[in-house]
Amino acid sequence: MLERWPHQEKSLNVYRRAAHVFDMSDAGTGKTRAAIDAYTELGQGRALIIAPKSLLEPAWGEDIKKFAPHLTYAIAYAQNREEAFSTPCDVYITNTDAARWLAEQPKRFFNSFDTLIIDESSYFKHHSSKRSKAMRKISEHFDRRALLTATPTSRSITDIWHQALILDGGQRLGRSFVKFRDVVCQPVMKNPMMPQYVEWKDKPEARSSVAQILQDVSIRHKFHEVMPGIPGNTEHFIYYKPSAKLLEQYNRLKDEALIMLQEGTVNAVNAAVLRNKLLQMASGSVYGESGKTHNLDAKRVELIADLVYEREHSIVFYNWDHQREALKKTLDKRKTNYAEITRNTKDRDRGQIVRDYQDGVYQTLLMHPQTGAHGLTLTRGTATIWCSPTDRADLLVQGKHRVLRGGQTKETENVMVCANHTLERSVYDRTEGKRNAMTELMEMLEHN
Repeated sequence: MLERWPHQEKSLNVYRRAAHVFDMSDAGTGKTRAAIDAYTELGQGRALIIAPKSLLEPAWGEDIKKFAPHLTYAIAYAQNREEAFSTPCDVYITNTDAARWLAEQPKRFFNSFDTLIIDESSYFKHHSSKRSKAMRKISEHFDRRALLTATPTSRSITDIWHQALILDGGQRLGRSFVKFRDVVCQPVMKNPMMPQYVEWKDKPEARSSVAQILQDVSIRHKFHEVMPGIPGNTEHFIYYKPSAKLLEQYNRLKDEALIMLQEGTVNAVNAAVLRNKLLQMASGSVYGESGKTHNLDAKRVELIADLVYEREHSIVFYNWDHQREALKKTLDKRKTNYAEITRNTKDRDRGQIVRDYQDGVYQTLLMHPQTGAHGLTLTRGTATIWCSPTDRADLLVQGKHRVLRGGQTKETENVMVCANHTLERSVYDRTEGKRNAMTELMEMLEHN
């Protein structure tokens, strides 16, 4: 058997003493291997692994073959779900969207299982969603439960509540979200003109309190402490000046938004729409009312194509379909060898694209952060290139760790593209602020 890293042995010791384990280690530290080894040693029945669709074969299937080849497994996609679960196996791997289907199964369906592993458990942080409620119901059938995520609290400490409920049934953080929120947050009025809208802000001591409560079941390894042999990683912004035409339209929309704010005619919903439209416009294109794309500036796409050309292998994260289409046209013109993983990429093709990329077939991969930020090992790449800012800290953290992982032998970089005189830099900075708050909790947990 391939030798474990020392910190994975420490993780295994937590699994040995606790039936419920929350592994919040950094991306790229080998959480998958530790969970597989724990099941191999401790599991008394079958295992159910629930993970994002893009990770089923490339991450879990491949790691089982590599680290536990004696285990048999089946991967259940939407189109073969009943057939897969009818196949006698040690491990069943399915995607997060299967939660509702699984919750509808009779109790006897789970009789042969004893281990539940939820990869990227932050997919179930919204306590009111149907998917999360289904996952809570499923969890009750399992004696051993493991939650894995590097980003448990991307927005607020309250993100962790439902994940903890799934883990231990409310033993540590309680069974009432409202009661938990009242303890760890305080209401702040967002706009005196609209007193009905309040924002719940984390109390200063909330993270340390929650970390202490969860410490006995938590695993936390920091990447650069447990993977000291990995070459360095840098991060930098690439600025460019948008065209006069784009800035004129951008400033006009910004002025309209400011007037609406001053008049108090903007609610939370249309404020988010206006902000998103400003970000789209800053990216160089915008969707019209009919859904047609209006291209205002090609400079950004050309810049990104240049960045790809200058790097041997990279990952490009885009935010909108119009960005992806513009990039494809430009890369095609330049005869750049690339692949894309989108929400429509067929299940059987995802793993092959990853393998081909790792073999050096493609110079770059185009992915939306929600499609490719989690779990994939893409260490052939040495750069992530962000076409536009994302305001989700979990996607930013996870995306950067597609190339910065165990097995990386070269220095890596994260390149953030940013248009001058727009709100893009503030969005990057705000997302980093969320990330810092998330990191604070992680640092409190690392001395487990």
